[in-house]
Amino acid sequence: MGVRRRAGGFTLAVNPILCDGFGHCAELAPDLVHLDEWGYPIVERTPVALSNLSALESARFAVRGCPRQALRIERVAEEERRA
Repeated sequence: MGVRRRAGGFTLAVNPILCDGFGHCAELAPDLVHLDEWGYPIVERTPVALSNLSALESARFAVRGCPRQALRIERVAEEERRA
């Protein structure tokens, strides 16, 4: 049994065409998503380290909880995260 190293990071991406502005993502991942004045998500584009398990878990909850399936988690390589 080995230890998995979580290198790199992730960002939460939203498809604005699919999004209907229900706001569930902001409730499920408040540290990653903020809503504009119409209720549409504004996501933080700064990559979050994969080692931040609480942020990764809340991002997964937001992706699963989106009724329009407008969210996805994008993996960012370690080199891109440092730039």
